[in-house]
Amino acid sequence: MIHQYKNNGYNIVLDVNSGSVHVVDDVVYDTLSMMKEEDADKYGEENFKKISSEIIKKYPGEMLKEEDMREVFSDLRELEENGALFTKDEYREGVIDFKKRQTVVKALCLHIAHDCNLACRYCFAGEGEYQGERSLMSLEVGKKALDFLVENSGNRRNLEVDFFGGEPLMNFDVVKELVAYGRGLEEKKEKHFRFTLTTNGVLLTDDVMEFVNREMDNIVLSIDGRKQVHDHMRPFKNGSGSYDLILDKFKKAAESRKQKKYYVRGTFTHYNLDFVKDVLHLADEGFQQISVEPVVAGPEEPYAIREEDIPEICRGYDELAEEMLKRNREGRGFQFFHYMIDLSGGPCVYKRLSGCGSGTEYLAVTPWGDLYPCHQFVGEENFLLGNVYEGIKKTDIRDAFKLCNVYAKKECRNCFAKFYCSGGCAANAYHSHGDINKPYEIGCELQKKRVECAIMLQAAYAEGVEKP
Repeated sequence: MIHQYKNNGYNIVLDVNSGSVHVVDDVVYDTLSMMKEEDADKYGEENFKKISSEIIKKYPGEMLKEEDMREVFSDLRELEENGALFTKDEYREGVIDFKKRQTVVKALCLHIAHDCNLACRYCFAGEGEYQGERSLMSLEVGKKALDFLVENSGNRRNLEVDFFGGEPLMNFDVVKELVAYGRGLEEKKEKHFRFTLTTNGVLLTDDVMEFVNREMDNIVLSIDGRKQVHDHMRPFKNGSGSYDLILDKFKKAAESRKQKKYYVRGTFTHYNLDFVKDVLHLADEGFQQISVEPVVAGPEEPYAIREEDIPEICRGYDELAEEMLKRNREGRGFQFFHYMIDLSGGPCVYKRLSGCGSGTEYLAVTPWGDLYPCHQFVGEENFLLGNVYEGIKKTDIRDAFKLCNVYAKKECRNCFAKFYCSGGCAANAYHSHGDINKPYEIGCELQKKRVECAIMLQAAYAEGVEKP
């Protein structure tokens, strides 16, 4: 299976099953577009005569001759023989039995605070309450969560813990105590905790940042971009904006971490389909690690992304990729999270087929210790897996997530992006269709465009454009 497209002056051919990417000229691009992948004799004389004749007619100014086309066919055959073109799907016929795979938990999202000091309009957590009551995680529950993670992590050494909310800095004392507890477990349990903090910045102080820089592998700073966009969607509960309070704090935080191991993370909605301006605004403010993602919301919400918005958003992604190349050449580049892609080998087969590991390798923990497949399922009682005291009780739910992979989703099987998005987000699928195995179509279209842009950028870097 191959996928061909043109982007920013590059003719790109992706061999889906091997992950090989080829940047080709117009003649090779059009030759491939005329080949039928399933044709067992696609390099045969009859097919050669038919295709070469049409290509030679199409490019009269190129002075193409039959021997030139024979060389093209020879090169394509060699690529196929070397496993870089028209490769077979080695997983389709004997797809791994995920249900038999031992469950190893390697990451927890600790809902350290079901409370928030902002009233973001698009918040899936309902101002931090997750369809329940306001609550802060106790030290006892947090310790039990870390114990659960260690006990269920098998031989895995590196464990991920994200302090999440609501707003986790509303329970910062417990955050600090849990980090200390985790560090105390590391040597005797032969583990290493990688902690992350996600914050809206309202309570971010120099003392907090000093602790984060010492103990946290990553920090996620929530900001949507331009002041008017941010303040409209992320106000305080009295309606006033939060942009002016957090911007300088976030700049200071980014610089204190030497522009590494952090993200400014925003959300764009139907109200700012020109989200590229928000990304570039953040870059112009000096941030070098940026993520701005489309909102996921029910169609009844006025800010929801709609099907008719897709073409404009896709044009925006192309515009952003082009601007990133320009800025990289000028020495003022930045990273955009959705354009970070590994073409050298990529993640392991399980990650390629099933994604983030929600419900199996990655779990969310509520302030009272309940376990859910991820933070976006918290409050959905049908997805309550168990708790940190007793472990996983609903193994049928866990097994359903084990089997949630690109081959369980018929819409994914023949999609060129399947090994990059791994079937998309199970929570988005459930909240849009009530089924974790039925992909969220708008998200699919946007993901495919992002993959195309990301591959184009990698092609440009390979040609000598300096990476940011």
